[in-house]
Amino acid sequence: MKLASNVATGVYDIDIWGLLITLILVVLAAALTVVMKLGIAKSMLWSTLRSLFQLLAMGYIIEYVIRMNNPWIVAALLLVMVLAAVQITLSRADDIPHGLVFPVLLTLIASVLIVDGVVSELIIRPAPWFAPQILIPVTGMMLGNLVAAVAVAMSRFFSDMTSRRYEIEVYLSLGASPFEAAKPSIVAAVRLGLIPTIAQLASSGVVLIPGMMAGQIMAGGNPLEAAKYQFVVLAALSAITMMGDALIMTLIYTRCFTKAGQFIADRM
Repeated sequence: MKLASNVATGVYDIDIWGLLITLILVVLAAALTVVMKLGIAKSMLWSTLRSLFQLLAMGYIIEYVIRMNNPWIVAALLLVMVLAAVQITLSRADDIPHGLVFPVLLTLIASVLIVDGVVSELIIRPAPWFAPQILIPVTGMMLGNLVAAVAVAMSRFFSDMTSRRYEIEVYLSLGASPFEAAKPSIVAAVRLGLIPTIAQLASSGVVLIPGMMAGQIMAGGNPLEAAKYQFVVLAALSAITMMGDALIMTLIYTRCFTKAGQFIADRM
């Protein structure tokens, strides 16, 4: 049975049999979760099928956008990706108050502009400047990482503010500003959001070969060029995660206080 085809260019295409064997592997893993009574078999299978269809759909869409090579179509796709990222961020964050759509949207838009302005236009410098084969993957990788970091940071912040209720009231009674009272929770939230990114940055190339570099090498790309692209992406990820977490904390910490600077515990 043929699993993949080795074409003359050195690119190994994954055919339908390869995808089917991958799905069978997941089915076996799901069966193991049933034996162990973990209760996650259904969500595991559903997430796998959803991922397959979403990735294939995105592959067709990106192929179309690359063929059209139109800046307005690229901008429209990026906007859709940002709006979807906002919905996913809010759904992943636990125990957060309502009304955070605008702060999250502003954080993600600012992050996309920084990423596309610095990584794409100053480091990679594609021609034309809106080259969809550069802008869309870079934006997607940054958004994927930022969504998880912002969701984790927001959950930790509001949870920490609730547990520190009496401490915060003591801070305020002693004359501290709302920012000074919220600062320990802000620091804890930003640190928690950064830990996975920093760990991945430190272990790349030694413990693991990250996805982008592995994908380029498997697709027949030059390993050295793949390593340089991977380093740019990982370093940019750590920077954009820090900036995104700092921005979202700046935008949301005031939700815990009234205009007079009083703590609102019931809002969480």
